[in-house]
Amino acid sequence: MATQKAGSASSKHPDIERLSLLADLLDNRFQIPGTSIRFGLDAVIGLIPYAGDLLGLLISGYLLLLLVRNGAGPLLILKMVGNYLLDAAVGAIPVLGDVFDIAFQANSRNVALLIQYYESGEARPSALKSMLLLAFVLFAILIVCTVFFIWGALLFFQWLFSL
Repeated sequence: MATQKAGSASSKHPDIERLSLLADLLDNRFQIPGTSIRFGLDAVIGLIPYAGDLLGLLISGYLLLLLVRNGAGPLLILKMVGNYLLDAAVGAIPVLGDVFDIAFQANSRNVALLIQYYESGEARPSALKSMLLLAFVLFAILIVCTVFFIWGALLFFQWLFSL
């Protein structure tokens, strides 16, 4: 797994320790006996078809909100949202998605990105600016999902009535 632990930055920023614990619970809490493969509640929840992936995305969204409150900048927010969208999109594929979720660990990746951001010493933007960007990105994602849902529903009804 290519994720990083939050060791060095947690002493400088106490909130990072809480974020790391949450990411660990979601991505790394359990281990498959006899292997080095670790997984968390996100993978377990993801076993419930579609609803589990949606619930996992909502929990990850909460973690994203906490990351933004702790100083994630605009470019970092876009990277984090990208990680979550990739995790949710591939996670929706039965079996393959579950394996991908265990390997990818989007929550841990995003906490590692925030730690790198803190350690780089870059100026942190105002929380309002970051929250506005996050709100815009999430609104855009909601619009795209709504359009695809309506389009899919129309195709389904067209197929249903053509029988």
